[in-house]
Amino acid sequence: MHLLYVCADQGIPVFGCKGASVHVQEMVRAFLAQGIRVTIMSPRLEGTPPRDLAHLACIPLPRHENRNATRRARLTMESNELISRALSGPAPCDLVYERHSLFTHAPMSVALRKGIPGVLEVNAPLIEEQSRHRQLPLALEARSMASRAMRCAKVVTAVSPAVSEYARSLGAQPDRIHVVENGVNPRRFPETRKPAGPFTIGFLGTLKPWHDVTTLVQAFLLLRQRGLDASLLIVGDGPERSSLEAQVGRLQLADCVEFTGKQTPSEVPRQLARMHVAVAPYRGDQPFYFSPLKIHEYMAAGLPVVASRVGHLESVIRDEHNGLLCPPGDPLALASKLEHLASDTELARRLGVTAREHVITHHDWNQVASHVLRLANPDRRLTVAS
Repeated sequence: MHLLYVCADQGIPVFGCKGASVHVQEMVRAFLAQGIRVTIMSPRLEGTPPRDLAHLACIPLPRHENRNATRRARLTMESNELISRALSGPAPCDLVYERHSLFTHAPMSVALRKGIPGVLEVNAPLIEEQSRHRQLPLALEARSMASRAMRCAKVVTAVSPAVSEYARSLGAQPDRIHVVENGVNPRRFPETRKPAGPFTIGFLGTLKPWHDVTTLVQAFLLLRQRGLDASLLIVGDGPERSSLEAQVGRLQLADCVEFTGKQTPSEVPRQLARMHVAVAPYRGDQPFYFSPLKIHEYMAAGLPVVASRVGHLESVIRDEHNGLLCPPGDPLALASKLEHLASDTELARRLGVTAREHVITHHDWNQVASHVLRLANPDRRLTVAS
């Protein structure tokens, strides 16, 4: 079986370090583990691929770095013609798998026309997200093309119930929409012993506005004021870093807070091994639609997790079973949860063990890929790789 993986998003370097990049790489690995031949089509093929993905065939799409948002959008729309031509040869593949991106409809349109199963992976309500956090030119065209892709796809996989509703609102047929949460590769995260030194509270991720690291810093200050010998490890980089560093400076916490900057996927397990507890803070005043990779990676590393009680996270983190939940935007509540874990080492150990067992059982990327392939080809027999 030959699968064409299309990631036309200009902001996702498929061999890069972003969470979306890791997502692409892990899904490709999981497809390969099923014995499938994979070709990647993307405008962002720069950099050195991981060693196990270096053999992949790749089809480059034009990269658009024009600073004018409207011009970038139009150039992306023009890529649909290039994608169509690439897919128009005789039997180019057996399955088209697309990571949904703005202004792109060709992969699903051509797959439908040629009778090839098309799977559209939807990770966020992109139109609303772009309008809220960035700039969305040509909004009518963006909605029209997204709707066309949704309607043409044989299968639409949504990473959360909220994203499922977004797909439905754009015309995806309800019986073709399936909620398929993100996964993790537990083999990247061997179980490690509790690290020595101060109680280390960790955060992993791109420093974006919806990651409420500001509240985490405030909670950390409270813990220090209560006399807890603790440090804060912030793994990742992003647009909020400068304001967070300024906050840390104002609160005179610079000596016990570390910003690692951007980390490659291969470096992430080592950083998680430095933590005693990991936090997934989210704001409560914005829509929540994510399936956070960070939470699954925390859990795979055997860390006790404290997450904000937002969206559907209660279905991922069962409070006091495989993690702890607390109200969003409440530094006092978050500090209390963290202090509880610092003082009750047996609870922290138990939560970490249960968390790792949960993701190994339910959220391995190989299981995710196998499920998606069964949806696309119900009659094909598949064996989940170990």
